[in-house]
Amino acid sequence: MSDFKHSGPTLDRMGFGGAPLGDMYAHSDDDRARETLATAWQHGIRYYDTAPHYGAGLSEQRFGSFLARKPRSEYVLSTKVGRVLEPAEEPEATGPFVGGLYFKRRLDYSYDGAKQAVHDSLQRMGVGYLDIVYIHDLSPDALGDAWTDYFATAMAGAARALTEMRDQGLIHGWGLGVNTIEPCLRALDEADPDVFLLATQYHLLNTAGADELFPRCLDRDVSVVVGAPFGSGLLAGGDHYLYQKATEESIRTRDRMAEICRGHGVDLKAAALQFSAAHPAVDSIIPGASKPERIPQNKALFETDIPAELWAEFKREGLLPASAYVPD
Repeated sequence: MSDFKHSGPTLDRMGFGGAPLGDMYAHSDDDRARETLATAWQHGIRYYDTAPHYGAGLSEQRFGSFLARKPRSEYVLSTKVGRVLEPAEEPEATGPFVGGLYFKRRLDYSYDGAKQAVHDSLQRMGVGYLDIVYIHDLSPDALGDAWTDYFATAMAGAARALTEMRDQGLIHGWGLGVNTIEPCLRALDEADPDVFLLATQYHLLNTAGADELFPRCLDRDVSVVVGAPFGSGLLAGGDHYLYQKATEESIRTRDRMAEICRGHGVDLKAAALQFSAAHPAVDSIIPGASKPERIPQNKALFETDIPAELWAEFKREGLLPASAYVPD
C-alpha cells in the first residue's frame, strides 16, 4: 500500500481497471460484471478505476451500482474528465468499445467541462466524492497533431478546475490518464499533478516510462499507476497490443518471453504483473477483468515466486534493458 503526495488516499499495489466493464472488445453482461466486482472486493481489492469513456458511462454505472452499499471510506475510486457525455439515440461504439449506454462523447478539456464531467460522474456512480480524477487521453495517440492545442486548453481549464477541487477537498488528487509519456512530462513542467495513470508505456514489451518520466516523478513525489500491464491483452495470451491487433513482431517477442517463463516454471502473466509493479516510482498496477475468475488468478500470479535467473535471461537476450528494475 502506498500514499501519494498531498496526503492523498492509499492505493493498493494491485487495483482494478474498469475498461473491460465498458464493453471493451466485446459486449459484457451486467450480472457477470457485478460478480466480477464482488469477487474483487472479496479478495481485498480496494482501488477501482473507471472513466466516462468506458462504454459511454457503462463502466461507471456498474461501479456505482456495486459500490453503492460499500462504506465510502473503505475504497479508493478514480475516474476521468475530458469527455462529456450527451444523450444519443443509439450507443456510440468507438475505439475498443463495442457497445455501452445511450450517450455520445464530446471532447471538452475546459474549466467548465471538467466541472461538469466530475458532477456527471458523481451522479452516474452515486458517490459523494472522488479520490482521484485523471484528465483523460490528453495525448497524440488519441488527438493527433492537435493534442498540443488541447493540452494548452486543459492546463488553463481542466487542470485549474481540478487543482481548485483538490484544494477545496472535493477530490483528493488529480493527474493525467494517458497512453504516451510526453503529456506527463509537460504536465510536470506546467502544473502540480499528484499522480499519473500511464497505460501501455511500462510493461515487459515497452519500458519507456522508466527512461525519463519515472525519475522525474520520484523527484517530484508524483505517484504512478500503471494501466494495461498486459500490454492491453497480448501478455495475457490475447491478440491485442496497444488496444489494436498485435503485430507479428510483438507476438514473436511475447512468445519468446513465454517460452523462457515456461523453462523456469513461471506463467508469463505473473512476470508481466510483477515487472510492472517493481519500479520504485510505481504505486499501483490496475489490470482489467471482465470475468470473476480473473481476480483470484491475478492475485495468485502477483504473489508467485519468480527466480532471479528468469529476469537475467530476459536481459541476456535483449528482451529487457540491462538497467530495467526487476522484482527482488
